[in-house]
Amino acid sequence: MWPALPLAEWAAMRDTLHLWTQIVGKVRLVQSPWINHSWHSTLYVTARGLTTSPIPHGERVFQIDFDFVDHRLVVATAEGERRTIELAPRSVASFYRELMDVLDALGLSVTIHPHACEVPETILLPEDERHASYDPEYTARFWRALVSSHRVFQRFRSRFLGKCSPVHFFWGGFDLAVTRFSGRPAPPHPAGIPHMPDWVAREAYTHEVSSAGFWPGNVGGPVAEAAFYSYAYPEPLGFAKAKVRPAAAFYSTDLKEWILHYDAVRRSSDPDRDLLDFLQDTYDAAADLGGWERKSLERTDALPR
Repeated sequence: MWPALPLAEWAAMRDTLHLWTQIVGKVRLVQSPWINHSWHSTLYVTARGLTTSPIPHGERVFQIDFDFVDHRLVVATAEGERRTIELAPRSVASFYRELMDVLDALGLSVTIHPHACEVPETILLPEDERHASYDPEYTARFWRALVSSHRVFQRFRSRFLGKCSPVHFFWGGFDLAVTRFSGRPAPPHPAGIPHMPDWVAREAYTHEVSSAGFWPGNVGGPVAEAAFYSYAYPEPLGFAKAKVRPAAAFYSTDLKEWILHYDAVRRSSDPDRDLLDFLQDTYDAAADLGGWERKSLERTDALPR
């Protein structure tokens, strides 16, 4: 359940899948009431792939699922209607057109913002013919890495009683994340994320956080290979010098985040333990150095059976 995920073997497909998830995520975003920190827009890991969860459309409800076992996109309505789109090598523009045609045929017409988010280049999704790769093997590997990460993140989340996000998948950054909150307001975020309105970034960081996640990497980025990350906003003094397990973890001065390469976890004799140690130690550093009221935020008794 911790498969090899070398970015060089699936980089083109990773970029295509990233943009496909953006199209589906934007459908949920535009149809859903705003929930703090953009939590109304995310996708969720399932036993077969990723899902939007139920999306409102007037008085109707529908859902879009990526099925990475049978490699299809499934659009289902609460009335029992169901349409599928094959996941195969095809352009982003082709995927966009077919999904919109399916939604139209179901009486669920949706208009989304056409530009890709949080990528350095300008990409118009309805016209993108350049990204057109799909590999079922590496899609399945990526999904299994998400499933395993999700399982450990949920265990980590169970230890916290304060405000905490779900374990959810952000299609903008293409990462799985879980975020804990101190409960105190934070200074305005500097924003500046490519192709994202600054007010969205600032609304996401209205309060102090300790956030961790899994990211599959990106060619040319500061961390090219798949990795786990953890950061604090605002970052307290001394956070970069904290003692963090396992030994493979390091602080990136470029990202202002703690990084643990996915391969270090995958090759460990106990991947769950090493990942939980990383999550706990980076949170401990953020909370202790940031002066969080930990006694009121954390579970000290045993979990209910």
